[in-house]
Formats: sequence, structure tokens, C-alpha cells
Amino acid sequence: MITKPDKNKTRIKRHRRVRAKISGTAERPRLNVFRSNKNIYAQLIDDVAGVTLASASTLDSEVTASNKTEQASQVGKLVAERAVKAGKTDVVFDRGGYLYQGRVQALAEAARENGLKF
Repeated sequence: MITKPDKNKTRIKRHRRVRAKISGTAERPRLNVFRSNKNIYAQLIDDVAGVTLASASTLDSEVTASNKTEQASQVGKLVAERAVKAGKTDVVFDRGGYLYQGRVQALAEAARENGLKF
């Protein structure tokens, strides 16, 4: 019997492999992306201190789009604005094991357009 691989388990394996190589610091925090079926979340994390510096998600009241891709770009814009307000412009992008397409790509491009460098 052929069994289908669990997509989330393979994503977590990819994420652990990437996280072994990248880490966020106070000067260059990690922009982490988590994508669920309904929502998308983004956080700026200083891994050395274990602190979240800025965050945004589709659960925020500022996100008003109905399309998921548009919501992701609004989240990217929000997290970039909050990061610039906190004084952080250089970040390390952590796509969380997801493919760089669709909602993850829209979030990253919106963050770049609004002042983050990665």
C-alpha cells in the first residue's frame, strides 16, 4: 500500500534544516512567517535574547482584504512598518519551510517595498 507523505511533517523537517543555519540577532532579527489555512502571521524575532520585536497577522484589525494573497501583502506591510518604527531595517527572512510562492512571496515583497532589507 502506498502512503501519502504528511505535508506538515516534511515542512517541519525543512524548517528545522533552515533554522540550523540561520538565527536572528538584535542587529539583524529573523522575520519568521507562519501560514495556516485561514491566516498568516509574521514576527521579527531576536533569537539571542528570545524576544519578539514586532509582529503582525491577519487577525489585526488593520488587515481588511478579502483575498488571502492581498491579506498576506497587508501583513507584510504592517510588519515592515512596525519594524521600521522599532528601528530595525535589516532582517533575515525565514520562510518557515514553506515554498517561496503565493502568500509567502506576497508577504516578503510587501515587506521589502515598505522598508525591510533581506
